[in-house]
Amino acid sequence: MKDNNFIKVLDYKIYKNSISDAVKYIENYNKVHIISGNPEVLYSALENDKLLNNFNSENSFIIPDGVGIQIAAKFLKTPIKEKIAGIDLMHRIIEKCEKEGKSIYLLGASSESLNSCVANIIMKYPNIIIAGYRNGYFDSNEEEKVVEEIKKSNPYCLFVAMGCPRQERFIIKHMKELNCKIFMGVGGSFDVIGEKVKRAPKWMIKIGLEWLYRVVKEPWRIKRLSSIPKFLILVYKNNR
Repeated sequence: MKDNNFIKVLDYKIYKNSISDAVKYIENYNKVHIISGNPEVLYSALENDKLLNNFNSENSFIIPDGVGIQIAAKFLKTPIKEKIAGIDLMHRIIEKCEKEGKSIYLLGASSESLNSCVANIIMKYPNIIIAGYRNGYFDSNEEEKVVEEIKKSNPYCLFVAMGCPRQERFIIKHMKELNCKIFMGVGGSFDVIGEKVKRAPKWMIKIGLEWLYRVVKEPWRIKRLSSIPKFLILVYKNNR
């Protein structure tokens, strides 16, 4: 049965409604892996069977994070209501957890950035229950210990900020054994919330130029922009 809350871009189901609707829709899942669906993430998954299978699974929820997805949706004549940035949805989820007395766990970034992120979350959401947090600097030998720590803290929501595809691989590998309801890879969001990295001005975000601000501030990101035309060309070829 077709779900009218989504559009189809390549083999992906992308959520098409507002961020407020997204927060409500997430409740439909027993467990959900929220994926920030920008062209870079979605294009990389096309070359990785594990990621692709997970992104297309019934437990995955892809949000339209990126101007490239908006362009693709317009080209397919199935426009989305708004771009949903991962960091914005993260804030909405934390706000909801605070209201409902549900806990969160933060995994990733450097200790310095993570500590600042946790402090700023507590400042903004004073009643939030932080079940635990740990930096993302661990190797495969330590991974099981990290998972056990998360299990013991038993959070409702797990935010993983280790960059794509590492954060997605971690979620995919441990989603079944962890008792969380919400799993979300959030990239550099801890750095932004912890004020290590400044986010683009609101006017740039509003007109879809957040990517340009990030490239100006971090020129190494320009290499990653090549995924946008590659993704759009693939969308075009598959819908001629």
